[in-house]
Amino acid sequence: MATFFIADTHFGDTHLVERRRRTFASVEAHDAALIARWNARVGAADEVWHLGDFAAHASRAHCAAVFDRLNGIKRLVRGNHDSNRVLDLPWAEPPVESARISVQDAAGRTWRLFLAHYAHRAWPGLWRETRHLYGHTHATLPDTTRSCDVGVDAWDFSPVGLAEILARQDAATLVPEELARRDGG
Repeated sequence: MATFFIADTHFGDTHLVERRRRTFASVEAHDAALIARWNARVGAADEVWHLGDFAAHASRAHCAAVFDRLNGIKRLVRGNHDSNRVLDLPWAEPPVESARISVQDAAGRTWRLFLAHYAHRAWPGLWRETRHLYGHTHATLPDTTRSCDVGVDAWDFSPVGLAEILARQDAATLVPEELARRDGG
């Protein structure tokens, strides 16, 4: 079983596709492409943490139809567009506002993660090497050595795995402000 992260899929969001995701000919093409990319990476037994904005401006029926087509054991950290039509989907556990989890990498090392829809400048566990994953920003904020956007706009419209996230954070040049000040940055 692998663990993946994703945010800001905005299924059914015609407005977003027309304004920001113009590479897709229509919202139907957008949704079909994101579903295909999700299912190409995620197996039935894999876990997926969706960090908010699963859908926007979509009907309950559309949300349910998309949800049913997606592989994996799905968990939600609520985003600003996640109304009851999203919250009422059959998530593995009730949706949360944020989460602190631990995930093992391929070598068996355990990584602590703080998950939220919104980017935080500081977060629980920052001083103990906890990494922060977020969405909401649609790839507009730079990564730091301990945080990054896992939204589809930042990852070629696909869920992302832990190894890729750690590599991106390790390659970042910005250090979270609290840590930079401690180190004299």
